[in-house]
Amino acid sequence: MTIGFPSRVALSTCALTVAGVLALSPTAAVAAGGAEPTPGGQRALQPQPSLLYGSGTQVRLRGGAPRLPEVSALSWVVADAGTGEVLAAHEAHRKLPPASTLKTLFALTVLPALPAGLEHRVSEEELAGIGPGSSRVGVAEDHTYTVADLWRGVFLNSGNDAVHVLASLNGGWAATAAQMQAKARTLGALDTHVLSPDGYDTPGQVSSAYDLAVFGREGLRNPDFAAYCATAEASFPGGGGWSYGIRNTNRLLTGADGVAAYPGLIGIKNGYTSEAGNTLVAAARRGTRTLVVTVMNPQTGGGLAVYEEARALLDWGFDAAGRVDPVGSLDALRATPPPHGPHASPVAAAVAPPAQDSDAAWGRTATIASASVAGAGAVALALRLKKRSPVRG
Repeated sequence: MTIGFPSRVALSTCALTVAGVLALSPTAAVAAGGAEPTPGGQRALQPQPSLLYGSGTQVRLRGGAPRLPEVSALSWVVADAGTGEVLAAHEAHRKLPPASTLKTLFALTVLPALPAGLEHRVSEEELAGIGPGSSRVGVAEDHTYTVADLWRGVFLNSGNDAVHVLASLNGGWAATAAQMQAKARTLGALDTHVLSPDGYDTPGQVSSAYDLAVFGREGLRNPDFAAYCATAEASFPGGGGWSYGIRNTNRLLTGADGVAAYPGLIGIKNGYTSEAGNTLVAAARRGTRTLVVTVMNPQTGGGLAVYEEARALLDWGFDAAGRVDPVGSLDALRATPPPHGPHASPVAAAVAPPAQDSDAAWGRTATIASASVAGAGAVALALRLKKRSPVRG
Protein backbone atom coordinates (compact mmCIF):
# COMPACT_ATOMS: atom_id res chain seq x y z
CA MET A 1 0.00 0.00 0.00
CA THR A 2 1.37 3.44 -0.91
CA ILE A 3 0.23 6.99 -0.47
CA GLY A 4 -0.56 9.22 -3.41
CA PHE A 5 -2.93 12.02 -4.31
CA PRO A 6 -3.85 11.88 -8.03
CA SER A 7 -6.42 14.27 -9.41
CA ARG A 8 -8.48 12.05 -11.77
CA VAL A 9 -12.14 12.90 -11.52
CA ALA A 10 -14.96 13.87 -13.86
CA LEU A 11 -18.08 15.23 -12.28
CA SER A 12 -21.43 16.53 -13.47
CA THR A 13 -22.05 20.27 -13.60
CA CYS A 14 -25.81 20.06 -13.32
CA ALA A 15 -26.35 18.35 -9.98
CA LEU A 16 -27.51 21.32 -7.91
CA THR A 17 -30.47 23.13 -9.53
CA VAL A 18 -34.09 22.69 -8.21
CA ALA A 19 -37.75 21.62 -9.09
CA GLY A 20 -39.91 18.51 -8.46
CA VAL A 21 -43.07 16.41 -7.89
CA LEU A 22 -44.01 13.27 -5.67
CA ALA A 23 -46.69 10.96 -4.25
CA LEU A 24 -48.61 9.68 -1.15
CA SER A 25 -51.25 7.05 -0.40
CA PRO A 26 -54.82 8.38 -0.58
CA THR A 27 -56.20 5.68 1.70
CA ALA A 28 -53.75 6.37 4.52
CA ALA A 29 -54.90 7.91 7.78
CA VAL A 30 -53.94 11.61 7.86
CA ALA A 31 -53.55 13.68 11.01
CA ALA A 32 -54.94 17.03 9.83
CA GLY A 33 -54.64 20.36 11.56
CA GLY A 34 -51.84 22.10 13.41
CA ALA A 35 -49.87 21.24 16.50
CA GLU A 36 -51.72 20.27 19.66
CA PRO A 37 -52.88 23.25 21.77
CA THR A 38 -51.17 23.66 25.12
CA PRO A 39 -53.20 24.15 28.35
CA GLY A 40 -52.75 27.90 27.97
CA GLY A 41 -54.27 27.88 24.51
CA GLN A 42 -50.94 28.36 22.70
CA ARG A 43 -49.93 26.04 19.88
CA ALA A 44 -47.04 23.76 20.75
CA LEU A 45 -43.92 24.44 18.68
CA GLN A 46 -43.36 20.71 18.06
CA PRO A 47 -45.83 17.83 17.76
CA GLN A 48 -45.08 14.71 19.75
CA PRO A 49 -42.31 12.60 18.16
CA SER A 50 -44.45 9.52 18.80
CA LEU A 51 -46.61 10.53 15.84
CA LEU A 52 -43.97 8.94 13.63
CA TYR A 53 -44.70 5.57 15.21
CA GLY A 54 -48.36 5.80 14.28
CA SER A 55 -49.76 3.69 11.47
CA GLY A 56 -50.66 5.20 8.11
CA THR A 57 -49.80 8.70 6.96
CA GLN A 58 -48.88 11.39 9.46
CA VAL A 59 -49.18 15.09 8.51
CA ARG A 60 -50.42 18.24 10.25
CA LEU A 61 -51.85 20.55 7.61
CA ARG A 62 -52.59 24.18 8.34
CA GLY A 63 -55.16 26.19 6.43
CA GLY A 64 -54.22 26.57 2.78
CA ALA A 65 -51.63 23.80 2.83
CA PRO A 66 -51.43 21.66 -0.33
CA ARG A 67 -52.84 18.15 -0.22
CA LEU A 68 -50.42 15.28 -0.18
CA PRO A 69 -49.85 13.53 -3.50
CA GLU A 70 -50.66 9.87 -4.02
CA VAL A 71 -47.76 7.58 -3.19
CA SER A 72 -47.73 3.79 -3.43
CA ALA A 73 -44.49 3.23 -1.48
CA LEU A 74 -44.70 1.05 1.62
CA SER A 75 -42.90 3.73 3.61
CA TRP A 76 -41.72 7.31 3.02
CA VAL A 77 -40.55 10.47 4.80
CA VAL A 78 -40.33 14.15 3.83
CA ALA A 79 -38.08 16.22 6.11
CA ASP A 80 -36.49 19.65 6.26
CA ALA A 81 -32.73 19.08 6.13
CA GLY A 82 -31.98 22.38 7.86
CA THR A 83 -34.12 21.92 10.95
CA GLY A 84 -34.57 18.16 10.93
CA GLU A 85 -38.35 18.57 11.13
CA VAL A 86 -40.36 15.78 9.51
CA LEU A 87 -43.08 17.46 7.46
CA ALA A 88 -44.99 14.29 6.62
CA ALA A 89 -44.42 10.55 6.70
CA HIS A 90 -46.02 7.21 6.00
CA GLU A 91 -45.04 4.24 8.19
CA ALA A 92 -41.80 6.07 8.96
CA HIS A 93 -40.43 3.39 11.30
CA ARG A 94 -41.55 0.35 9.34
CA LYS A 95 -38.58 -2.03 9.13
CA LEU A 96 -37.85 -2.97 5.52
CA PRO A 97 -34.85 -4.20 3.50
CA PRO A 98 -32.93 -1.06 2.47
CA ALA A 99 -30.97 -2.33 -0.57
CA SER A 100 -28.10 -0.02 -1.56
CA THR A 101 -29.49 2.97 0.31
CA LEU A 102 -27.70 1.34 3.28
CA LYS A 103 -24.49 2.46 1.58
CA THR A 104 -25.25 5.91 3.00
CA LEU A 105 -24.55 4.50 6.46
CA PHE A 106 -21.49 2.68 5.10
CA ALA A 107 -20.13 5.98 3.80
CA LEU A 108 -20.91 7.83 7.03
CA THR A 109 -18.92 5.19 8.90
CA VAL A 110 -15.94 4.61 6.62
CA LEU A 111 -15.37 7.91 4.77
CA PRO A 112 -13.70 9.64 7.74
CA ALA A 113 -11.32 6.70 8.27
CA LEU A 114 -9.66 6.52 4.82
CA PRO A 115 -7.79 9.39 3.10
CA ALA A 116 -9.17 9.99 -0.41
CA GLY A 117 -5.70 9.90 -2.01
CA LEU A 118 -4.65 6.60 -0.44
CA GLU A 119 -3.62 4.14 -3.19
CA HIS A 120 -4.32 0.43 -2.78
CA ARG A 121 -3.60 -2.64 -4.88
CA VAL A 122 -6.62 -4.95 -4.74
CA SER A 123 -6.18 -8.58 -3.79
CA GLU A 124 -8.25 -11.59 -4.80
CA GLU A 125 -9.36 -12.10 -1.20
CA GLU A 126 -10.87 -8.61 -1.02
CA LEU A 127 -13.25 -9.43 -3.88
CA ALA A 128 -14.37 -12.74 -2.41
CA GLY A 129 -17.91 -13.20 -1.15
CA ILE A 130 -19.67 -10.65 -3.35
CA GLY A 131 -23.30 -11.74 -3.67
CA PRO A 132 -24.62 -13.15 -6.97
CA GLY A 133 -26.21 -10.48 -9.15
CA SER A 134 -24.54 -7.66 -7.20
CA SER A 135 -24.01 -4.31 -8.82
CA ARG A 136 -20.34 -3.80 -9.65
CA VAL A 137 -18.20 -0.94 -10.94
CA GLY A 138 -15.44 -3.21 -12.29
CA VAL A 139 -12.82 -3.35 -9.53
CA ALA A 140 -10.19 -5.91 -10.57
CA GLU A 141 -7.62 -7.78 -8.54
CA ASP A 142 -3.98 -6.70 -8.88
CA HIS A 143 -5.11 -3.24 -10.08
CA THR A 144 -4.33 -0.12 -8.03
CA TYR A 145 -7.04 2.38 -7.13
CA THR A 146 -7.25 5.44 -4.95
CA VAL A 147 -9.82 5.50 -2.17
CA ALA A 148 -11.53 8.32 -4.08
CA ASP A 149 -11.84 6.03 -7.13
CA LEU A 150 -13.52 3.41 -4.99
CA TRP A 151 -15.95 5.91 -3.45
CA ARG A 152 -17.01 7.04 -6.90
CA GLY A 153 -17.64 3.39 -7.68
CA VAL A 154 -19.83 3.16 -4.56
CA PHE A 155 -21.85 6.33 -5.08
CA LEU A 156 -22.27 6.22 -8.86
CA ASN A 157 -22.42 2.53 -9.76
CA SER A 158 -23.44 1.24 -6.33
CA GLY A 159 -20.46 -1.09 -6.72
CA ASN A 160 -20.49 -3.86 -4.16
CA ASP A 161 -16.97 -4.73 -5.33
CA ALA A 162 -15.80 -1.26 -4.26
CA VAL A 163 -17.60 -1.64 -0.92
CA HIS A 164 -15.80 -4.93 -0.25
CA VAL A 165 -12.39 -3.36 -0.85
CA LEU A 166 -13.14 -0.29 1.28
CA ALA A 167 -14.48 -2.49 4.08
CA SER A 168 -11.29 -4.53 3.95
CA LEU A 169 -9.23 -1.35 4.30
CA ASN A 170 -11.45 -0.37 7.22
CA GLY A 171 -10.73 -3.53 9.21
CA GLY A 172 -12.86 -6.15 7.54
CA TRP A 173 -16.45 -7.00 6.68
CA ALA A 174 -17.69 -7.96 10.16
CA ALA A 175 -15.87 -5.09 11.85
CA THR A 176 -17.35 -2.59 9.41
CA ALA A 177 -20.87 -3.95 9.94
CA ALA A 178 -20.41 -3.58 13.70
CA GLN A 179 -19.14 -0.01 13.29
CA MET A 180 -22.09 0.82 11.06
CA GLN A 181 -24.47 -0.56 13.69
CA ALA A 182 -22.86 1.58 16.38
CA LYS A 183 -22.96 4.66 14.14
CA ALA A 184 -26.66 4.14 13.47
CA ARG A 185 -27.38 4.04 17.19
CA THR A 186 -25.51 7.27 17.91
CA LEU A 187 -27.59 8.99 15.22
CA GLY A 188 -30.84 7.72 16.73
CA ALA A 189 -31.47 5.29 13.87
CA LEU A 190 -32.91 2.52 16.01
CA ASP A 191 -34.70 0.57 13.26
CA THR A 192 -31.53 -0.40 11.39
CA HIS A 193 -29.92 -3.82 11.69
CA VAL A 194 -26.70 -4.15 9.67
CA LEU A 195 -25.49 -7.53 8.45
CA SER A 196 -24.12 -6.80 4.97
CA PRO A 197 -22.48 -3.35 4.61
CA ASP A 198 -23.23 -3.17 0.88
CA GLY A 199 -27.00 -3.49 1.38
CA TYR A 200 -27.22 -6.90 -0.30
CA ASP A 201 -30.31 -8.90 0.68
CA THR A 202 -29.54 -10.72 3.92
CA PRO A 203 -32.18 -12.25 6.22
CA GLY A 204 -32.72 -9.91 9.17
CA GLN A 205 -31.08 -6.86 7.59
CA VAL A 206 -33.52 -3.93 7.77
CA SER A 207 -33.74 -0.18 8.03
CA SER A 208 -36.58 2.34 7.78
CA ALA A 209 -37.52 5.46 5.87
CA TYR A 210 -36.85 7.47 9.03
CA ASP A 211 -33.39 6.00 9.55
CA LEU A 212 -32.41 6.41 5.90
CA ALA A 213 -33.47 10.07 6.01
CA VAL A 214 -31.27 10.47 9.09
CA PHE A 215 -28.32 8.92 7.23
CA GLY A 216 -28.85 11.03 4.13
CA ARG A 217 -29.11 14.27 6.08
CA GLU A 218 -26.08 13.39 8.18
CA GLY A 219 -24.10 12.57 5.04
CA LEU A 220 -24.61 16.07 3.69
CA ARG A 221 -22.70 17.41 6.71
CA ASN A 222 -19.59 15.81 5.20
CA PRO A 223 -18.27 17.77 2.17
CA ASP A 224 -16.80 14.61 0.59
CA PHE A 225 -20.08 12.72 0.96
CA ALA A 226 -21.96 15.70 -0.51
CA ALA A 227 -19.57 15.87 -3.48
CA TYR A 228 -19.66 12.13 -4.24
CA CYS A 229 -23.45 11.85 -4.05
CA ALA A 230 -23.84 14.87 -6.37
CA THR A 231 -21.55 13.39 -9.02
CA ALA A 232 -23.46 12.40 -12.16
CA GLU A 233 -20.59 11.12 -14.31
CA ALA A 234 -16.95 10.23 -13.75
CA SER A 235 -14.12 8.12 -15.12
CA PHE A 236 -13.02 4.88 -13.46
CA PRO A 237 -9.56 3.31 -13.82
CA GLY A 238 -9.50 0.28 -16.08
CA GLY A 239 -5.83 -0.58 -15.63
CA GLY A 240 -2.86 0.08 -17.87
CA GLY A 241 -3.38 3.82 -17.76
CA TRP A 242 -6.80 3.83 -19.43
CA SER A 243 -10.20 4.51 -17.88
CA TYR A 244 -13.87 4.21 -18.74
CA GLY A 245 -16.92 6.27 -18.04
CA ILE A 246 -19.36 5.53 -15.25
CA ARG A 247 -22.70 7.20 -14.67
CA ASN A 248 -24.75 7.63 -11.52
CA THR A 249 -27.68 5.21 -11.42
CA ASN A 250 -29.81 7.83 -9.62
CA ARG A 251 -32.09 8.89 -12.50
CA LEU A 252 -33.32 12.00 -10.69
CA LEU A 253 -29.74 13.23 -10.89
CA THR A 254 -28.87 12.18 -14.45
CA GLY A 255 -32.22 12.35 -16.22
CA ALA A 256 -31.67 8.87 -17.71
CA ASP A 257 -34.17 6.30 -18.96
CA GLY A 258 -36.96 8.81 -19.51
CA VAL A 259 -36.87 10.17 -15.94
CA ALA A 260 -36.55 13.96 -15.99
CA ALA A 261 -33.67 15.26 -13.91
CA TYR A 262 -34.88 17.07 -10.80
CA PRO A 263 -33.66 20.69 -10.70
CA GLY A 264 -31.79 21.41 -7.49
CA LEU A 265 -31.09 17.76 -6.69
CA ILE A 266 -28.10 17.22 -4.39
CA GLY A 267 -28.07 13.41 -4.65
CA ILE A 268 -28.10 11.04 -2.40
CA LYS A 269 -28.48 7.27 -3.08
CA ASN A 270 -30.80 4.82 -4.81
CA GLY A 271 -30.99 1.05 -4.50
CA TYR A 272 -32.67 -2.10 -5.69
CA THR A 273 -32.83 -5.73 -4.62
CA SER A 274 -35.45 -8.41 -5.18
CA GLU A 275 -36.44 -8.28 -1.50
CA ALA A 276 -36.31 -4.51 -1.01
CA GLY A 277 -37.72 -3.44 -4.35
CA ASN A 278 -36.68 0.05 -5.39
CA THR A 279 -35.51 2.42 -2.66
CA LEU A 280 -34.27 6.01 -2.75
CA VAL A 281 -32.92 8.71 -0.47
CA ALA A 282 -32.85 12.10 -2.22
CA ALA A 283 -32.15 15.69 -1.23
CA ALA A 284 -32.91 18.85 -3.20
CA ARG A 285 -32.67 22.58 -2.67
CA ARG A 286 -35.09 25.32 -3.70
CA GLY A 287 -34.37 28.89 -2.65
CA THR A 288 -33.20 28.80 0.96
CA ARG A 289 -34.74 25.42 1.78
CA THR A 290 -33.28 21.93 1.46
CA LEU A 291 -35.46 18.83 1.78
CA VAL A 292 -34.57 15.18 2.17
CA VAL A 293 -37.00 12.42 1.20
CA THR A 294 -36.95 8.64 1.51
CA VAL A 295 -39.11 6.36 -0.63
CA MET A 296 -39.15 2.62 0.01
CA ASN A 297 -40.61 0.02 -2.33
CA PRO A 298 -43.38 1.60 -4.47
CA GLN A 299 -46.13 -0.90 -5.17
CA THR A 300 -47.27 0.46 -8.54
CA GLY A 301 -45.73 2.08 -11.58
CA GLY A 302 -42.78 -0.18 -12.31
CA GLY A 303 -39.08 0.21 -11.58
CA LEU A 304 -38.93 3.96 -12.19
CA ALA A 305 -41.87 4.83 -9.92
CA VAL A 306 -39.51 5.43 -7.00
CA TYR A 307 -38.17 8.52 -8.79
CA GLU A 308 -41.56 9.94 -9.70
CA GLU A 309 -42.91 9.38 -6.20
CA ALA A 310 -39.83 11.08 -4.75
CA ARG A 311 -40.32 13.94 -7.21
CA ALA A 312 -43.92 14.44 -6.12
CA LEU A 313 -43.00 14.37 -2.42
CA LEU A 314 -40.24 16.91 -2.94
CA ASP A 315 -42.60 19.23 -4.79
CA TRP A 316 -45.19 18.86 -2.07
CA GLY A 317 -42.60 19.57 0.62
CA PHE A 318 -41.44 22.77 -1.04
CA ASP A 319 -45.02 23.92 -1.63
CA ALA A 320 -46.06 23.07 1.93
CA ALA A 321 -43.16 24.90 3.60
CA GLY A 322 -44.52 27.12 6.37
CA ARG A 323 -48.02 25.68 6.03
CA VAL A 324 -47.60 22.43 7.96
CA ASP A 325 -46.60 21.65 11.53
CA PRO A 326 -43.93 18.95 11.94
CA VAL A 327 -44.91 15.45 12.96
CA GLY A 328 -41.51 14.63 14.41
CA SER A 329 -37.78 15.31 14.13
CA LEU A 330 -34.79 13.52 12.62
CA ASP A 331 -32.89 14.56 15.77
CA ALA A 332 -35.41 13.16 18.23
CA LEU A 333 -33.61 9.90 18.99
CA ARG A 334 -29.97 10.98 18.67
CA ALA A 335 -27.55 9.99 21.41
CA THR A 336 -25.70 13.29 20.91
CA PRO A 337 -26.82 16.62 19.44
CA PRO A 338 -25.84 17.43 15.84
CA PRO A 339 -22.50 19.26 15.47
CA HIS A 340 -22.59 23.04 15.30
CA GLY A 341 -20.57 26.00 16.46
CA PRO A 342 -17.17 27.40 15.47
CA HIS A 343 -15.52 24.02 14.92
CA ALA A 344 -18.22 22.49 12.76
CA SER A 345 -17.70 22.09 9.02
CA PRO A 346 -19.63 24.44 6.70
CA VAL A 347 -22.00 21.59 5.82
CA ALA A 348 -22.47 20.65 9.48
CA ALA A 349 -23.23 24.26 10.36
CA ALA A 350 -25.74 24.31 7.55
CA VAL A 351 -27.67 21.40 9.03
CA ALA A 352 -27.70 22.57 12.64
CA PRO A 353 -30.69 24.91 13.18
CA PRO A 354 -29.33 28.49 13.40
CA ALA A 355 -30.96 31.11 15.59
CA GLN A 356 -32.29 33.19 12.70
CA ASP A 357 -32.60 31.40 9.34
CA SER A 358 -32.78 27.65 9.67
CA ASP A 359 -32.00 27.07 5.98
CA ALA A 360 -29.81 29.95 4.84
CA ALA A 361 -26.61 28.12 5.71
CA TRP A 362 -27.64 25.24 3.43
CA GLY A 363 -26.45 27.46 0.59
CA ARG A 364 -22.96 26.46 1.68
CA THR A 365 -23.85 22.81 1.08
CA ALA A 366 -24.79 23.62 -2.50
CA THR A 367 -21.63 25.69 -2.89
CA ILE A 368 -19.40 22.85 -1.71
CA ALA A 369 -21.07 20.25 -3.90
CA SER A 370 -21.31 22.50 -6.94
CA ALA A 371 -17.65 23.49 -6.62
CA SER A 372 -16.69 19.83 -6.64
CA VAL A 373 -18.60 19.16 -9.84
CA ALA A 374 -17.65 22.32 -11.77
CA GLY A 375 -15.74 21.99 -15.03
CA ALA A 376 -16.64 18.41 -15.83
CA GLY A 377 -19.05 19.00 -18.69
CA ALA A 378 -16.49 18.36 -21.41
CA VAL A 379 -15.29 15.18 -19.76
CA ALA A 380 -18.82 13.90 -19.23
CA LEU A 381 -19.68 14.41 -22.90
CA ALA A 382 -16.63 12.35 -23.87
CA LEU A 383 -17.59 9.37 -21.77
CA ARG A 384 -18.83 6.32 -23.62
CA LEU A 385 -21.38 4.75 -21.32
CA LYS A 386 -22.80 1.28 -21.51
CA LYS A 387 -26.38 0.55 -20.58
CA ARG A 388 -26.56 -1.91 -17.70
CA SER A 389 -29.36 -4.29 -16.78
CA PRO A 390 -30.90 -3.95 -13.29
CA VAL A 391 -28.73 -5.60 -10.65
CA ARG A 392 -28.99 -6.11 -6.94
CA GLY A 393 -27.26 -4.32 -4.14
